[in-house]
Amino acid sequence: MAQDNEKELQQLKNRFHDLADRSFSQGVFTFTGFLGLSEQDIFWKEEPNLKYAGYSLYGGCDGADRVVVRFGNSDELGYEVPFPIVCLHIKPLMQKFADELSHRDFLGALMNLGIDRSTVGDIKVGEKQAYLFCLDSIAEFICDNLEQIKHTHVKCSVVAKFDELPEEEPETLNIQVQSLRVDAVLAKVYNMSREKSLELFRAGKVYVNGRLCENNSRLLKPGETVNARGFGKFTLKGEARETRKGKMAVEAAVYR
Repeated sequence: MAQDNEKELQQLKNRFHDLADRSFSQGVFTFTGFLGLSEQDIFWKEEPNLKYAGYSLYGGCDGADRVVVRFGNSDELGYEVPFPIVCLHIKPLMQKFADELSHRDFLGALMNLGIDRSTVGDIKVGEKQAYLFCLDSIAEFICDNLEQIKHTHVKCSVVAKFDELPEEEPETLNIQVQSLRVDAVLAKVYNMSREKSLELFRAGKVYVNGRLCENNSRLLKPGETVNARGFGKFTLKGEARETRKGKMAVEAAVYR
């Protein structure tokens, strides 16, 4: 199993380098599929050896968890190619009789179509409906084949504008910690012991701004986003202030 993981890791690294090389040598834009957090971390570790080609990351909307990397520098190439990402609106044929559908329900139905996970980005779930970001190459297939989620019959359509995109409303949490160490803030946000938070770091489940965080004593800065697998994510808001008792008071926007 470890050998298989190492092989997949090396294949992904090779893929990044192949795309960067092709972009640079041929003067074209190249794209990855959607990358999850662990894959984004591999990209950032390889980034010093890839930046010669130029790159940008985007997931179809601001703050997306899953993103596509585009290699190429528009200033040097003299033209621009948009990311091959489209937004699909998935809604029930009969809203009145539709099931309450979760993110897991939508994702499960998509994976049952046999498509590759890398073709699918974030799924923004609203009331019995969702907006899905996916590669344009798979959009027509999804629209033609995604007909049912649980017991609910659905239809899919490409949307050019998504002003009504469901927005995750974060919970605003005011906390006090001894310092802005990431393990201390994480433990306070999720009301867990420091030892429990350290277990998440040891298991490689904590990411800061899309990069695996192996240094649990790292100090967080305002605006940085922490993903803790199995718990959710939060963003540190504003500047911390010192309380009369010498603690740091800070606000966090928490997405469950």
